[in-house]
Amino acid sequence: MSATSTPFPNGSGAKNQPFNSFGQATIYGILFAISLVHLLNDSMQSVIQAILPILQEEMSLSYLQVGFITFGLNLTASILQPVVGLYTDKNPSPWLLPAGMVASFCGMLTLAFASQYWLVIAAVIMVGMGSAVFHPEGSRVANMAASSSQRGLAQSIFQVGGNAGQSLGPIMTALIFVQAKQFGAIWFTIVAAAAVFVQWHVAKWYRSFLRANPRAARSSQAAVFSPERKRKIRNALIMLVTLVFARSWYSACISNYYAFYLRDVLHTGVGNAQWYIFCFLGAGAIGTFFGGPLGDRFGRKNVLFFSMLGAAPFALVLPYANTFWAYPILAVMGFILLSSFSVTVVYAQELVPGKIGTVSGLITGLAFGMGALGSVALGWMADSTGISFVMKICSFLPLLGLLTFLLPSDRIVRTWTGE
Repeated sequence: MSATSTPFPNGSGAKNQPFNSFGQATIYGILFAISLVHLLNDSMQSVIQAILPILQEEMSLSYLQVGFITFGLNLTASILQPVVGLYTDKNPSPWLLPAGMVASFCGMLTLAFASQYWLVIAAVIMVGMGSAVFHPEGSRVANMAASSSQRGLAQSIFQVGGNAGQSLGPIMTALIFVQAKQFGAIWFTIVAAAAVFVQWHVAKWYRSFLRANPRAARSSQAAVFSPERKRKIRNALIMLVTLVFARSWYSACISNYYAFYLRDVLHTGVGNAQWYIFCFLGAGAIGTFFGGPLGDRFGRKNVLFFSMLGAAPFALVLPYANTFWAYPILAVMGFILLSSFSVTVVYAQELVPGKIGTVSGLITGLAFGMGALGSVALGWMADSTGISFVMKICSFLPLLGLLTFLLPSDRIVRTWTGE
């Protein structure tokens, strides 16, 4: 596929398509390819979450040690993502896409054979490094392949692959790790190899796009704002970060600790508990897909507001639900809460135009980082007060969605950035 190709190679129907600033219609082939890699990348990350109950039993780990495993994965990604984004804004680097997947391959191989706790930490750090390289560059590729009026859709296609990959973790626990134990991670070296192959081809398109559109390589030349405008943008980013914080902590609570709650309080087996987590994450993947187009249609701030406060009643009820009602509650809540995943990234990109990699790395990396801190804090709290108390405290986090009122509207953001 050439850098300037469109879904209509013979020109038929192209005149009805929205175009981006490079005169290009949305290139769905590249979007689906990068979404597939996102699925493969995040399925490897979800192996870490999936294997936590197995590692806890085999290595006799405390909840705090379990939290540090997730901390090692997520903090690595959260620190490196903005750094990678800042570098690639100035120096777009297609070769980083397959290189990141090689790091994840090494991490999966190490995890399968790790016999000591420190080797597990080393393995998850390697997987985190691969994720840190992939996400800002993957988001940039999605932005390049999208027309100007379909950025939300493009980010949804990109992000839904990741959320779908995350949702596979509980299934992998039930179908692979309960039987194969820790060594089951060896199968995901094949997943990593497949990701390297696809990323190689995406990198070739990325490189040809930069050659055909030289000014795309100068995305770091951001708009110049007055001090007052910079202050307003900074305040909006702080509010957005707080919303990401609340969503990430609550997602970490469900993804990493609700299985323990089901096992210890509701007395389900480890395998059965994972289907509840899949219900939450699978519905979240569907919500992520629809969230972007809804943001394009109804406004990104409105979708952000709905995703947080709409999920709040279900979060408050969940700690008191039995095993029957937990399924529909998790499904509806996952769909609503994670519908803002891609919307958050696009909103941030529009707040700070010309800094696609940096902003994408900050927002998605921050989500990992907040999840990391949340995992450690929640693990410590679970050891100290019990898993039931943790679930009840976390149920109030979505109420922080009230802070959405402090965000500027989409119309105001467009006037700030001159779109």
